[in-house]
Amino acid sequence: MARYTGPKARISRRFNEPILGENKALQKKNYPPGMHGKGKKRKQSEYAIQLAEKQKAKYIYGVLERQFENTFDKASRKKGVTGEVLLQMLESRLDNTVYRLGIAPTRRAARQLVVHKHITLNGEVVNIPSAFLRPGDQVGVREKSKSLETISNSLSIQGAKKYNWLEWDNTEMTGKLINLPPREDIPENINEQLIVELYSK
Repeated sequence: MARYTGPKARISRRFNEPILGENKALQKKNYPPGMHGKGKKRKQSEYAIQLAEKQKAKYIYGVLERQFENTFDKASRKKGVTGEVLLQMLESRLDNTVYRLGIAPTRRAARQLVVHKHITLNGEVVNIPSAFLRPGDQVGVREKSKSLETISNSLSIQGAKKYNWLEWDNTEMTGKLINLPPREDIPENINEQLIVELYSK
């Protein structure tokens, strides 16, 4: 399935945040991309603000439009606050969990590891990055992939990051989803209420 492969700096400058990872372009050019980027800022409409928030969430989690719509539809049918449920579902995707556990340095890299069958889910090799995890599910590195330099480098750097909803066994190189994260524990700067309002129109 297609994914955004354009310049990361352009996306980061559009939202004035390092959406796809740290970006030095934000320090050099802290204005939007394009020929009108430096011009006088227009007041955005309510719809434009809501749309921008949805686009930001899509870029952060690496989800395409139809996937995002389907995820929102499922979230709206579940019990609980729709915006929070939406973020919990995005957080519980396999590729995002691989990233959060520190197995990969970015969500893009995590997605690639899953697609190339380096990751297991409950002991089985899987290649579907969009698979949703449930509390109790275990994510691990495939036995023959444990020596991959990419994974070992990422774990040595990212391994220090700990999240309350995840458990990591460094010896076995396996992680576990303990529970779905409450909104206050999700570090992403997303105003999910704006997304709910957008889809409610």
